[in-house]
Amino acid sequence: MQVFLLLVGVVLIFLLAGWLGLQIKPASFSAFPQRSLQPEIIPLPANLPPPVERFYRQLYGERVPVVTSAVMTGRGTLRLPSRGGIAFPGRFRFTHQAGQGYHHYIEVTWFGFPLLKVNEHYLNSQSRFELPFGVTENKPKVNQGANLALWAESAFWLPSILVTDPRVRWEPVDELSAALFVPFGKTEERFAVHFDPDTGLLKSMESMRYHEATSSAKTLWRNEALAWKIVEGFNIAVMSALTWEDEGTPWAVFTVEDVVYNVDVEQYIRAKGP
Repeated sequence: MQVFLLLVGVVLIFLLAGWLGLQIKPASFSAFPQRSLQPEIIPLPANLPPPVERFYRQLYGERVPVVTSAVMTGRGTLRLPSRGGIAFPGRFRFTHQAGQGYHHYIEVTWFGFPLLKVNEHYLNSQSRFELPFGVTENKPKVNQGANLALWAESAFWLPSILVTDPRVRWEPVDELSAALFVPFGKTEERFAVHFDPDTGLLKSMESMRYHEATSSAKTLWRNEALAWKIVEGFNIAVMSALTWEDEGTPWAVFTVEDVVYNVDVEQYIRAKGP
C-alpha cells in the first residue's frame, strides 16, 4: 500500500511539474535591430466592396501606406499535435517580403526554455518546413497552405497590401463580407472575409487548405482577429487565432508585441533562427 501511495505521489508531482511548466511564458525575443522606415502613401483605390472600403477607411482614411516588408515579434500558444494535443507556450518572429514570401521562426517552450524549434520558409513559391525530426520541402500541397498563410498574415499585420498589390482583387458578397482573391502561381486562391458589424474591422478569414503534404482533400481553415491595436502608428490585429474546422478549436494563438515595416529583409528572411 505504501509503495502504491508513493507511486501515486510521484505521478502527481510529475503532473504538477508538467502543468507548471506550461504556465510559464518565455521571454520575448529581443527587439529587431532596425526600426520602421517611412512608407510611400497612395490614394485608397476606388470601387472596393462596401465593407472593404469601410475597413480601410477605419485603418488609414483616404490614403494607404505601401508596405514592402514587415518583421513581427511576439508570443503565443501552440497545441501539439494540433488535434487533441497540449497547448504549449511559445515565442515567434515572422518576417515578410510583402506578398512574396516569409520566414517563420517559432520556439515552443516549457518552463520558459525552448522545447521545439521551427524554421519555416516560403520563398520563390516554394516551402521548406524544418523541424528537429525532419524536413518537408517544396511539396505542392504544403506550398498551397504556405501561400494561404502568407496572405492571411498579410491581412492581419500588413493589411494595406491587399489594396496596393495589383495581383489582389476583391469581390462583393454582402454588407459584412467580401471575397478576396490572391495569387498562387498561375492561378488564384479565395478567402471568404468577414467584418465586424460594430467596428468595421476585419473579423475572420476562411479558406480551403490542405492540412499536410499527404492530405487527400482540403479542410476549411479559419483565421480570426481577436484584438486590434495601434502598433508603430498602424492599427493591426495584435492577437489572432488559427483553427482547422475539423478540430473545432484554435491550434495556435499569436500575440504580436513588436512590428517593424519597410526594412531590408532580403538576407534576413533566408536565415534560420530569430
